[in-house]
Amino acid sequence: MDLMEKLSLVLWRERELLETLHFKLEVEQLVLASGRTRWLMHAARDVDAVLSTIRETEVLRAVAADEAAAAIGMTSNPSLSALADAAEEPWSTILAEHRQAFVAATADITALADSNRDLISAGYRSARETLLSLGETTDGYAADGSATAEPVRPRLVDRSL
Repeated sequence: MDLMEKLSLVLWRERELLETLHFKLEVEQLVLASGRTRWLMHAARDVDAVLSTIRETEVLRAVAADEAAAAIGMTSNPSLSALADAAEEPWSTILAEHRQAFVAATADITALADSNRDLISAGYRSARETLLSLGETTDGYAADGSATAEPVRPRLVDRSL
């Protein structure tokens, strides 16, 4: 098997894993948005499992990229862009397309992960405020977004109305 072909196969595998990560993050977002936190730990575990597999695949990619770089006279640890520039056709185009797909997938995944983080933060604040309301009232918010509260005061109720 050609070293460029081996690299391309590893890159395809990594792209598939990024697509799976995107899917798992969307599932996590749906669980967060629905408010059904029962499945949140399962969704988070699924995301972690895919991330672990991606890290393992990155090692394979680094080895394959070093081998491909050595075969065309480059130094070790080349960027995918540098490999694409130095490779002959059709590998130059194939590697450039892989790079473009990684850039797009990374942007989508980053946006989704940021959105999930915001949902988790909002859920945490909501839960905290609910717990505060059980024994205290929420008067407002501090500069960091946390609720400020005062202890519950006895209230007079006119029941004759």
